[in-house]
Amino acid sequence: MLPPALLRLCLCAAAAAASSFSLRGDHRLAGLFPLHTAPYRDDASLLVRGCEDTAFKSHGYCLSQAMRFAVEEINNSSTLLPNVTLGYEIYDTCSEPTNFHATLCALARKGKRDVQVLPSFQHYEPQAVAVIGPDSSRLALTTAAVLSLFLVPEISYEASTESLSLKRLYPSFLRTIPSDRQQVKAIFLLLQHFGWTWVVLLGSDNTYGRAGLDALQELLTASNVCVAYRGTIPANSDASNPELHNLVRILTDVKVNVTVVFSTRRIVQPFFEVVVQRNITDMVWVASEDWALAQSIWQVPGIQNIGSVFGMTVEKPESTMLERFEAWKMSAEGAGAECTEAEAGEESGGNTPLDCTQCCAGCRALATIPDMYDAQGSFNVYSAVYAVAHGLHDLLGCASGACSRGTVYPWQLLQKIRQVNFTLHKSRISFDANGDIHKGYDIIMWKWRGPNWASDVIGTFHVNPDRLSIDPSKILWHTEDGQAPNSVCSEPCEPGEMRLQQSRHKCCFSCVACPPGTFLNASDPFDCQACGLDQWAPAGSKVCFNRTIEFLSWSEPLSWALLAMAVLLMLLIVALAVLFALNASTPVVKSAGGKTCFLMLGSLACTCSSLFCYFGEPSRVACLLRVPLFGISFTVFLSCVATRSFQILCIFKLNARCPALYEAWMRRQGPVLFVAASTAAQALLCVVIEATSPSVPRREYRARDEWVVLECGQSAAADAAIVYTVLLSAGCFVLSYAGTDLPAAYNEAKSLTVSLLLHLGCSAAVLCSQGALRGRAETAARVLSTLGTLAALLGGYFVPRAFVILLRPHQNTAEHFQIAIQEYTRRRAAA
Repeated sequence: MLPPALLRLCLCAAAAAASSFSLRGDHRLAGLFPLHTAPYRDDASLLVRGCEDTAFKSHGYCLSQAMRFAVEEINNSSTLLPNVTLGYEIYDTCSEPTNFHATLCALARKGKRDVQVLPSFQHYEPQAVAVIGPDSSRLALTTAAVLSLFLVPEISYEASTESLSLKRLYPSFLRTIPSDRQQVKAIFLLLQHFGWTWVVLLGSDNTYGRAGLDALQELLTASNVCVAYRGTIPANSDASNPELHNLVRILTDVKVNVTVVFSTRRIVQPFFEVVVQRNITDMVWVASEDWALAQSIWQVPGIQNIGSVFGMTVEKPESTMLERFEAWKMSAEGAGAECTEAEAGEESGGNTPLDCTQCCAGCRALATIPDMYDAQGSFNVYSAVYAVAHGLHDLLGCASGACSRGTVYPWQLLQKIRQVNFTLHKSRISFDANGDIHKGYDIIMWKWRGPNWASDVIGTFHVNPDRLSIDPSKILWHTEDGQAPNSVCSEPCEPGEMRLQQSRHKCCFSCVACPPGTFLNASDPFDCQACGLDQWAPAGSKVCFNRTIEFLSWSEPLSWALLAMAVLLMLLIVALAVLFALNASTPVVKSAGGKTCFLMLGSLACTCSSLFCYFGEPSRVACLLRVPLFGISFTVFLSCVATRSFQILCIFKLNARCPALYEAWMRRQGPVLFVAASTAAQALLCVVIEATSPSVPRREYRARDEWVVLECGQSAAADAAIVYTVLLSAGCFVLSYAGTDLPAAYNEAKSLTVSLLLHLGCSAAVLCSQGALRGRAETAARVLSTLGTLAALLGGYFVPRAFVILLRPHQNTAEHFQIAIQEYTRRRAAA
């Protein structure tokens, strides 16, 4: 009775005949190859049917011959596995049941016909130490699941589906064909290289097609490429299948110029027959590795008119290996002759021990009639056998020159195979952590020279890091102008225009210019981003620009001109003060106000000095002093003008009517009190308002988009000071205008009236230009307005008196003033 922990799965007696042919050796490999093509069955029956009655598959036979060739080379090598021979058992995997049966045969106990299921397989010895194959992803998923339970190394040569890289499910699976993940990356980079963002994805209705499309769509979804339509090519159909015709109709309706077809060759053939029937031309087709070089596809009648066909193919193997492979097969031609004699003997009732399935004339023509698909698959098988050999070489300690004869357990060999790293005919053979080989793809293009088909390598895809290189000179487009066709849902927007998505596809959009103050970041074409506070951008911009710092600097020519005028005014004030001081006792100076003239000139000098606070970058001190200094000093001047005008009116007009008024005005120090009171009121107004709402430097961003205006914040103090001075100026204007008929020596009303009108006009101009002028222009306008006011007042009040003092001294006498007063008195009496 068997122990409880032991369970035997007994194989049928057909196991002895399951292998197509075998070779004895110290360590045996199992090869799973599709030597025949069995029709696909929908039923899930595991009944093992023979493959002899199905169609012979030359591609599978060539792969099996590549394994035999590799084993023979290794056995004849004096450096790789010396004094150790490899054997093999080659099984025909024409269907799922035969594949599963072959897997169990490889797992059978060494020298037995049953499989033991044990709690631990550390000391389990199967018939084969490693399995080469099978070819398809569908079969490999079954084989990998079973072999991984026993940790038997399995190296597939054509199963590329990405799910086989999951080590938690398939820990013993490796492969010498790149994973579909790499193929998907190559296709994705090809689409990006040509700017094709509007594509159709079609996949075969099997594991290979579905997994490939899932991985590709995952990449496209995270990029700028949109899938207009994703369809499935039905399996086991022919050109009369309505599903195929409907699929092709949809292909034409979506108006896409690029179609990616991720399918096996058997399933995709009727699809292209329908494509030719429906006369679809001028299309770009991107072929997956399985059918890119398939003879059954490019031999479809009329397929040369469907457009441009790109394909993914495994990197082309070195020709040296293919030449040696062909020479090895040529040496077996004698065996082919024996096959012919054996067949004749069988017909006459004779017997022969030779297995004639080892003869294949089609394979011997591999070199003379190149089939790159067979060549690539053969090299993958060849590489897989050598990977096992190098793993065994390391495990058996053959580096010393003699290999150990100890027992080899599959899990030990698996660890060594994962670590192999060697060069085989200029190809580097090593596996990553997922058991995938470090290998890229060639990008090929179909080319027709009349009825003759050919393929040309127009680019390569390398891994680690992933990079695609395309040679444009090798591409022959189907378009009339010979240029790459366009395949987009919407034309690209102009720089600075954002995309306004119109459907669920982000590739279908309209273009809208970004508004001012925003820009279009290349990382997000669907949203305009706001510029920084110190930046600006015009409408439709793709970048932001730094704003210009705007203020009236000391070094500008405009500033020099204004400063020059201010200095000239200051010099004029000083000159007038000196002149009046030298002539203080003359009637002209006394009539101008006497000592009050120096107060008036001093206040005008202070007013002029306030202009220097407008130049340079605004500071807190300059902002605080600018308005109070101007307002208070100018108020002093206007107050003096008002008192002087009032006094003259009192003397000549009001004294006769109300003499007590003038006496009281003079006795109670009216002029001094008025000047002090008006000045104190202005000062108090400025101080209170500046204390509650101080004028401080600020950065104004709303003046113009491209400017940052450095200015003093407009406070209520400035407005109050201006209003106060304007009211005071209006009062002065009324008083001066009332004295237009006074004696000529005392009558400066006309010039003073004009001066005050100029002052009011300048103030009004400044107030009106606040919205129109900003930045240095506004500052310059304020300075110019003040300069104009000062120049007008000096010219209307002081300059005429200086003119008399300097150029008409005869009018600067007491007699002249007496004559003027007498004439005024006679005129008044006559009136």
